[in-house]
Amino acid sequence: MDQGVTSTPPSPSTAAASPPLGQNVIPLVNKLQDIFSQLGSASTIDLPQVAVVGSQSSGKSSVLEALVGRDFLPRGCDICTRRPLVLQLVQTTRRGDEVVEWGEFLHLPNRRFTDFSAIRKEIQAETDRELGSNKGISDKQIRLKIFSPKVLNITLVDLPGITKVPVGDQPTDIEARIRTMILSYIKHETCIILAVSPANADLANSDALQMARIADPDGSRTIGVITKLDIMDRGTDARNFLLGSVIPLRLGYIGVVNRSQEDITSNRSIQDALMYEEQFFRSRPVYHSLSDRCGIPQLAKKLNQILVQHIRTILPDLKARINTQMVTLQKELATYGELTESKNGQGMLLLGIITKYSQSFSSVVDGKNEEMSTVELSGGARIHYIFQSIFVKSLDEVDPCDDLTDEDIRTAIQNATGPKNVLFVPEVPFEVLVRRQIARLLEPSLQCARFIYDELVKISHRCESSELQRFPVLRRNIEEVIASFLREGLSPAETMIGHLIEMEMDYINTSHPGFIGGSKAVELALQQQRGSVLTASNIKSKDVVVELAEKGDKGGRARAILARNNQSSLLDHVYLSETKIELSLLEETGIPSGTSWGISSIFGDSRPNGKDANVTRVFNEPIQSPEPTYTSIRLREPPLVLRASDAQTEQESTEIVVTRLLLKSYYDIVRKNIQDSVPKAIMHFLVNHAKRELHNVFIRKLYREAMFEELLQEREEIAIKRKRCKEVLKVLQQAAWVKNKKCLNALH
Repeated sequence: MDQGVTSTPPSPSTAAASPPLGQNVIPLVNKLQDIFSQLGSASTIDLPQVAVVGSQSSGKSSVLEALVGRDFLPRGCDICTRRPLVLQLVQTTRRGDEVVEWGEFLHLPNRRFTDFSAIRKEIQAETDRELGSNKGISDKQIRLKIFSPKVLNITLVDLPGITKVPVGDQPTDIEARIRTMILSYIKHETCIILAVSPANADLANSDALQMARIADPDGSRTIGVITKLDIMDRGTDARNFLLGSVIPLRLGYIGVVNRSQEDITSNRSIQDALMYEEQFFRSRPVYHSLSDRCGIPQLAKKLNQILVQHIRTILPDLKARINTQMVTLQKELATYGELTESKNGQGMLLLGIITKYSQSFSSVVDGKNEEMSTVELSGGARIHYIFQSIFVKSLDEVDPCDDLTDEDIRTAIQNATGPKNVLFVPEVPFEVLVRRQIARLLEPSLQCARFIYDELVKISHRCESSELQRFPVLRRNIEEVIASFLREGLSPAETMIGHLIEMEMDYINTSHPGFIGGSKAVELALQQQRGSVLTASNIKSKDVVVELAEKGDKGGRARAILARNNQSSLLDHVYLSETKIELSLLEETGIPSGTSWGISSIFGDSRPNGKDANVTRVFNEPIQSPEPTYTSIRLREPPLVLRASDAQTEQESTEIVVTRLLLKSYYDIVRKNIQDSVPKAIMHFLVNHAKRELHNVFIRKLYREAMFEELLQEREEIAIKRKRCKEVLKVLQQAAWVKNKKCLNALH
């Protein structure tokens, strides 16, 4: 543009004479905007655009009309712009002296408006159709294209003016709503901010610049427009504003002169207003050195240049974003699948879903799932943890004698003797006590099985693919089938565990190679009580430990049995033959072999002294009748609860120690058996059974032609999402095609 601007309007003539700027890139972006406008708020692609921001009555509408060169925006004293107006200026080729200008609305395709007053009316009518006659606002855009040889290729978005006080039926939070809408546009890096501020107000308090600073703190994409320079106070000018001395902006400022309300009322044309603006700047020497920053023509040129450069900068990234979103949408659309009406198609779809589910279940259990977690244990790893770190360790921590007191063991031994005093400690108390401890293993074993069942249920939930989410009826049926199937597998597992415990309780195998045996137990018990055990020379015949040598497998295994007496607790070992007891042992006691009480005399004193003398009387000795003066003897009633005597003998102490050693030894054998057998039973009857048979169960229960239609009923929201996804994908494909077609020319 040369300095010799004449009375002809500078913007039209200059724009027409100079090569059109952005003749490729701006139309490309305009086309993409039209395409993406089909998506409304669903579009996530931010295209380059210029957003016009300013307070109400700041002169925004006058600036836009001056850029177009025609009156076409609604006017009034109240808020006029209530919906965002996307204004696309498209430069056309001049045909001789004929100037053809028209407008097109996106919501009215194939209809041209050559009367710009009709454009104003349509803007107002479209606004009212959305909002009614009130003064509220909406973020739904109105898209208008204006074709003219007098304009440069620019795309602008006229946003509602910032207002402070609600008027009429406006909501009380109208200011907050407008600011939120403005920020939703200018926050994107692809948006250039055209901040309009009147010159007759303090620039530091400009609402437009305040909003711009929020979204663009460094001012790298904000252009300042100072309006109404002609009505500044006498003696003042906007030079410091235009130089950026007050509030600096990287893209600078442009000063313009607007039409006054009187000019608008008197229908003063835009062309006359542009001529007045040119004369104003020429008549003010203070602005002569700032000619590149003054006037609507300079604003149009600057906007065009900045927008073109901005588009060229972000266009490569725009291509990548469109492609990325297309890939994402294609994946999402694949999860929604397609419906088919034929039975064969439905059968294939159902079979594919249950097959994929069964394979996913097995892969998660085996640890071969592609979506393996790196954050926590899952699937089969959790099953192994339950077996080894919970079940096995919990049993290892159990002491079989922790709930048995010495009195419990002593009472059990005495109960096992029955109505008489026996010579040796019987095996009955040991077996009774060890069975009771084995029975304690049943509950944790069953609990382990239930833990594994719970894990399998969790795994089944993880196997639900996004495809299965489409069909709530099928999903519910699959959940019911697998829950029932797992419960059926849990029952035989629990039964087998019960059998394992019963097997251990039914046969106490004291010949197990790992069992300590009676002889070793007695030896250890004696070592523990070494201080109270007498030497072999003090052994009395009535208190002995008889060790019977029994021939076992390939060798022979000693079996120790404690002999008992009510009066003594001296113990030791006497080894006897398997077939007979040496008679010399009887002779050492001094008891005649022909005495009828010989056997009992082994454990009692044969000499008649004290109150035991009557025991050795001759059988046929006459018994004197009781003196008649003796009173009758009455026995006291036995107590309802009879406990063992409080006085624990040394003999009983040894018996208790021996019993504890035997219990621990045999319990350890059983515990190891259970720790090994229970996980095997659970894996066989529950886990591996589920892996092997799950697919077959689904086929039997669900794969029935009569059930296809019911099972494959799709959720309504899935159908809506699929439709919307297809629409967005179609728009992106159109955008990609347009971009690829024009992008090469645009970049050159």
